[in-house]
Amino acid sequence: MARIKTARSVHGLWSSSERFVLAASGFTVSLNNIWQFPYHVVQYGGGAFITVYVIFMFMLGLPLLVAQLMLGRLGRLSPVNAMRDLVRRTRRSHVWLSLGVLIAVVGLLILSWYSVIAGWLLAYVARSVGGLLGNLSADTAASEFSAFVSDPERQLFWHSLFMVMTMTVVARGVRHGLEAVTRFVVPALLGLLVLLAVYAAITGDIVHTVAFFVTPDFLKLSGRGILTALGDAFFSLGLGAGVMMMYGAYLPSHTSIVRAATIVVLVDIAAAVTAGMVILPVLYAAGGTPTQGPALVFRALPVSFDVLPLGGLMQAVFFIFLALVAWMSSVALAESAVTWLIESRGMTRLRASMVSGICAWLLGIITILSFSEWKFSFRLLGLTETFGLFDVLQILTSSFIMPVIGVLSAVFSVWVLSTAMTREALAVRSRCTYDAWLWLTRLAVPAWLLIVAFNMRIFL
Repeated sequence: MARIKTARSVHGLWSSSERFVLAASGFTVSLNNIWQFPYHVVQYGGGAFITVYVIFMFMLGLPLLVAQLMLGRLGRLSPVNAMRDLVRRTRRSHVWLSLGVLIAVVGLLILSWYSVIAGWLLAYVARSVGGLLGNLSADTAASEFSAFVSDPERQLFWHSLFMVMTMTVVARGVRHGLEAVTRFVVPALLGLLVLLAVYAAITGDIVHTVAFFVTPDFLKLSGRGILTALGDAFFSLGLGAGVMMMYGAYLPSHTSIVRAATIVVLVDIAAAVTAGMVILPVLYAAGGTPTQGPALVFRALPVSFDVLPLGGLMQAVFFIFLALVAWMSSVALAESAVTWLIESRGMTRLRASMVSGICAWLLGIITILSFSEWKFSFRLLGLTETFGLFDVLQILTSSFIMPVIGVLSAVFSVWVLSTAMTREALAVRSRCTYDAWLWLTRLAVPAWLLIVAFNMRIFL
């Protein structure tokens, strides 16, 4: 095996803590914030759901985020080789190497189908800019979207374009790729989100939405709502993909992990709430019904925007915003596999990016065909899945691999590593803060992830 070098010499570091926060925020502000969170707020008691969600983000999401960043900075390598180094230093079982392998694998698996969905967004950017989404009825919007996802050739073009966009950034490295792009794109997407929120406040039913968000209805929350908030806190921060372990490897030594992680959590919460303040007022003003997922983005919202003033323009802004969100998430997902190929196979970053990109692109074809020629149905956990291998990939990654990654990273951080090592790595002055992180990660976080894993039927 080629000689493994440190992240500082091979991959570089973030130029500052602020650049890391931008990159991490660009990853955590994901499509889940836009097409799931608002619907869950409506379903489970408005302010009651938001309150529980915020509590889980800080009590469970933040400790695990801190743990993953700490592991990354301790290892200073790709997750695979970082775990190899940490296992050697702690003289623990090589079974723990599976954590790094799972992170590299799950990144490419998620990227493969995420790129297809992002390709849909690029296609709708082109359609909205070209004025092709105007004067649509609900039935027409639904039929046009169904026709699009049933056309493998059109999907393949947009999937390929998005994959090239993603790997072009990854191939340029930390400073000239990840950091250079996030430096401009993340402020742009946050600016677009604010612009959309202002537009929704002016033209949409903002009074109804704000009243709903600030008024908690705990009777409507229910046990299912609490479980949904648990899952949203986990998936919103992308903790099951292990990206933060990779990003932590690039974190400067002087950066406070706890402070940086707290800012990332705050940005993610703010983005989710603001997205709700965009989507719900637009839907309510147009007489639409809140829904989630592709049905919301590609069917309900194009029709709702169209009936509002400047709807065509803001429709285009909305799809551009979503495409940027997907782009930042995809760049992060590819990084773990690329760095492993560089370290362990002696590849250049360009070649490693090409190999990883081609693998994810080929897997993406499976997803594309799952909506047409390879479409089949099956039942799992009492639910009927209709998109064959695409559903299999989603369930494999979201329902199994991601919770396992979360549990393993939490357990290794606080049960395998010594408190002396973690205390020094985090450099937390407050003994109370360190103890709170330690015991939350030791007890509450694994229990949280096991609850999420055993209740995945809710999230499928």
